[in-house]
Amino acid sequence: MILLGSSSPSTPAIIAPRPRRLRHRTTTPSLPHSRSPHRHLVLASSSPAPTPRPLARAHRPGAVATAAEMVFSVTKKETKPYEGQKPGTSGLRKKVTVFQQPHYLANFVQSTFNALPADQVKGATIVVSGDGRYFSKDAVQIIAKMAAANGVRRVWVGQDSLLSTPAVSAIIRERISADGAKATGAFILTASHNPGGPTEDFGIKYNMGNGGPAPESVTDKIFSNTKTITEYLIAEDLPNVDISVIGVTSFTGPEGPFDVDVFDSATDYIKLMKTIFDFESIKKLLASPKFSFCFDGLHGVAGAYAKRMFVDELGASESSLLNCVPKEDFGGGHPDPNLTYAKELVDRMGLGKTSNVEPPEFGAAADGDADRNMVLGKRFFVTPSDSVAIIAANAVQSIPYFASGLKGVARSMPTSAALDVVAKNLNLKFFEVPTGWKFFGNLMDAGMCSVCGEESFGTGSDHIREKDGIWAVLAWLSILAYKNKDNLGGDKLVTVEDIVLQHWATYGRHYYTRYDYENVDAEAAKELMANLVKMQSSLSDVNKSIKEIQPTVADVVSADEFEYKDPVDGSVSKHQGIRYLFGDGSRLVFRLSGTGSVGATIRIYIEQYEKDSSKTGRASSDALSPLVDVALKFSKIKEYTGRSAPTVIT
Repeated sequence: MILLGSSSPSTPAIIAPRPRRLRHRTTTPSLPHSRSPHRHLVLASSSPAPTPRPLARAHRPGAVATAAEMVFSVTKKETKPYEGQKPGTSGLRKKVTVFQQPHYLANFVQSTFNALPADQVKGATIVVSGDGRYFSKDAVQIIAKMAAANGVRRVWVGQDSLLSTPAVSAIIRERISADGAKATGAFILTASHNPGGPTEDFGIKYNMGNGGPAPESVTDKIFSNTKTITEYLIAEDLPNVDISVIGVTSFTGPEGPFDVDVFDSATDYIKLMKTIFDFESIKKLLASPKFSFCFDGLHGVAGAYAKRMFVDELGASESSLLNCVPKEDFGGGHPDPNLTYAKELVDRMGLGKTSNVEPPEFGAAADGDADRNMVLGKRFFVTPSDSVAIIAANAVQSIPYFASGLKGVARSMPTSAALDVVAKNLNLKFFEVPTGWKFFGNLMDAGMCSVCGEESFGTGSDHIREKDGIWAVLAWLSILAYKNKDNLGGDKLVTVEDIVLQHWATYGRHYYTRYDYENVDAEAAKELMANLVKMQSSLSDVNKSIKEIQPTVADVVSADEFEYKDPVDGSVSKHQGIRYLFGDGSRLVFRLSGTGSVGATIRIYIEQYEKDSSKTGRASSDALSPLVDVALKFSKIKEYTGRSAPTVIT
């Protein structure tokens, strides 16, 4: 029942609680607490977001709570829209200080609830967790109270609010509650590979019932709602739950029972991985005295899985783990698994300037939310574009999950064409999609794709609907285990470098690099892109300009602004990047990234294809030098941005 006060706008509406007896549980019953069940908070619309109260302990076995003590009420809070709450390819990302503004997070969460079908909210189960970055624990409590107020039946939270993005996808798809319910979606609290801390980045995105990111049809509705929102629902007198303790905390409100279920972050994910990979063969590889292993969690959420997965399950030495304690600020580092930011791993693997010890045979890293990965061999870097191609080429033989064959493969448009060549040789369905994992998810849901990847260190398969950093590491360990299954007692193991070199000899090599210009002036970035599109109207002029820069490069045979029509739902995605395609299979791609929190990021992708096996061993910098020169001068990047060098080269 809604009780309306006077017509004064300063008096918000209160939804009165309906007292209800709490259902006692035989597994994890509730501890009593002292909050009054009938205290209604009436706050003016100008009031700041509520400060979280001290956490209530999760209910321990053996304790009992009464219904009267566990009832909460629901308040309608007045609010005003914030500009710029448009979800990008991976949700809404802003500085922590932006999210800490009064009602900012609540506006986005309520706009999301309002964008979803009623049956995905009322009586539903949702997941709320993330990479553990600063502000995550506060956000979990706010979202849980809003979920209760909006009629959600239960919220699943990873212990300490930690769940990797791929694990969230797996939880949505695989986990079943005691009463048979499955999650209808998830709020994932992450800014992925962006830095964390009080002055750094925070992010939130919504994943759907298939485990994948919300499609544009939903994110468009969310954004539209953020521009018109006037109120949100919150159960302010719902006490905070101690998310450091595993257990179920039960309440009752106007919509009936509401539970917060805190569970172990790793158990469900490890169970899924065991259905995909041959753990025994990987254990034999890791047990070989000739094989050594190193994994860097970059102080992200991967640390919640690393010891359990690699040490306890697969037998690796605990000393093989680096930076595997999750931290709110990622240890002050940048949790992006590339050659620039994963300095400690790069050094240990013999690729740094200060390397002075014998490197391990295999090294890998994951980013803040553990959906990205970097794979290294001893003194050898595997590009993400090569990595997905090599996994696809070896999956059927090496990974039990794919024993019956691949349904198809896909890559994002900026990713090198190495996967294209594998698909052609193996007669596989192939798809080129815009950046954003949701496009892969559509193909997977339709049974059209098994393995996919992005050049931005993301690789995955149809076991979930997100990219998966630890899955990629296990895939590489599986390939190494297969290649060495009859050789573990031999003089020399087949190495990461051996596998890559053999792949190049078979399929040719796609020399590849990416130049990132971060936080550039947004208007300057748009002008640069507009000029590149304009120049495409005359390929003869394009080739004339390019030949004046580097006469040795091949001619541009086609150029466009990439547009994708989804073969599953028919949706069209425009303005996805600018392509210049050369006659020898090389490419230049220019794109504005949607993963930053401020300014604009221009990304230039430079790819030189070499199919002559006698020329695939050149240094990447030498092979790419002519095209790099063309890309920088032809685009006039320095003139538009004022930058004489990129922020990051990968």
